[in-house]
Amino acid sequence: MTWVEIADLASLACLLVGAVLALIAAIGLVTFPDLLTRMHSATKPQVVGLLFLLLGLGLRLRDPSAIGMLVLIALAQLSTAPISAHMVARAAARTQQVRPELLTTDELSSTMTPAPAEGAVPGGYQAEPEVEAPDPEDDVLR
Repeated sequence: MTWVEIADLASLACLLVGAVLALIAAIGLVTFPDLLTRMHSATKPQVVGLLFLLLGLGLRLRDPSAIGMLVLIALAQLSTAPISAHMVARAAARTQQVRPELLTTDELSSTMTPAPAEGAVPGGYQAEPEVEAPDPEDDVLR
């Protein structure tokens, strides 16, 4: 077996692992019950799956310029996904969109003051906006 065949097999394995992790992340986004667990599913397996896909692609292409571009993509993903997940989690905590019964520990409750959310109810969930039925007397086409 030559090194090219070994690199191709490693590339195949990395691409399969990355695709499975991306599929797991997508299933988690659909099935998990609340914002924090969905966000966890959207960041952790998705980022690791993308890194495996990029590694598999780099092993298959073997071009230095392409590998450099793949490294830049990986660095951009590693620097943006955790930061955006952190900001979404803090915004959810401030607007009381987190279900406290699903948390094991809440480290932010003592240090963060909740933001006043329009339509917020004491349980921490947004109230459904009341929609008024259209008045038949206000018909514009008369």
